[in-house]
Amino acid sequence: MTERLTGKQLERAAEILSQGGTVAFPTETVFGLGASCFLPHAIESVFRAKGRPTDNPLIVHLASADQLDALCDSVPEVAYRLIATWTPGPLTMVLKKKANVPYSVTAGLESVAIRFPSHPIARELLKLAKIPVAAPSANRSGRPSGTTWKSVLDDLDGQIDAIVCEDGCSVGVESTVVDLHCDPPRLLRPGAVSFSELQRLLPNIMAMTKEQTAEANSPGLRHRHYQPKARVEIVDRERLIDKAHLGNESTALIGITDCSDLHFALKVICTDVNEYAAKLFEFMREADRKGVNSIWCEQVSDEGVGAALMDRLRRASEPS
Repeated sequence: MTERLTGKQLERAAEILSQGGTVAFPTETVFGLGASCFLPHAIESVFRAKGRPTDNPLIVHLASADQLDALCDSVPEVAYRLIATWTPGPLTMVLKKKANVPYSVTAGLESVAIRFPSHPIARELLKLAKIPVAAPSANRSGRPSGTTWKSVLDDLDGQIDAIVCEDGCSVGVESTVVDLHCDPPRLLRPGAVSFSELQRLLPNIMAMTKEQTAEANSPGLRHRHYQPKARVEIVDRERLIDKAHLGNESTALIGITDCSDLHFALKVICTDVNEYAAKLFEFMREADRKGVNSIWCEQVSDEGVGAALMDRLRRASEPS
């Protein structure tokens, strides 16, 4: 039985982590499934609960930059500039790992992914636990990430030791991942911190090509991700307007264009791209609960968080 905890029971959650248990908790991006970074059996429990391939590295969550030296070797100066500018927040840095970081965390790589979440629940939990916490998204591997605690339990109830039953995943898509373990630095996964924002501190940063994706030393790139049971189709605004009279009770729609003539089984029209990103994964899960056959997702510009949103939509729409 998965223990349900509130935001006032974080000492209990920290105790479970320190004893080698698994705890799902909210971050500003999505829910994470945490375990002690230094306990291999705890890390194995995370992979087992998620059904996650072992060649998919995990992100280690820290309370403060003071913990970097315990995990990372030869931290470049630019990492501290990134930390000062964008953390705590939705940014992950890939750095050279120390020998004490288990290869089960890094999928056999000599680098480790590090981030400092900004969600108050996550920050307090990490402070109380006093250990680095490895935490991928809290969902079954391949499914849309969980952005509410109820969605996490849909996937993992009975498979994990505890969950902090508080919401607040305001970003809604996983963190930006930038590789500082290579020269020049490389953007591995788009997120709320955009490529153009990173260029201000990393003018030589490179974007990853499609051909490099399968080889990337980043969480969330080597396998199918974000896919609901329903088929996902990306549609542009013109198509939505052209087909406004073709309501479909076996299809769900999410986007930012106000299509009042569309009558779908489920429809969410967002005010902007930020809201779209924040609501996407839970919308996909609700569409599955309603048993729809297909999900229409409106295409947006690949700018700012739109780049992260379109990355998730393209992956969600790939053939299983």
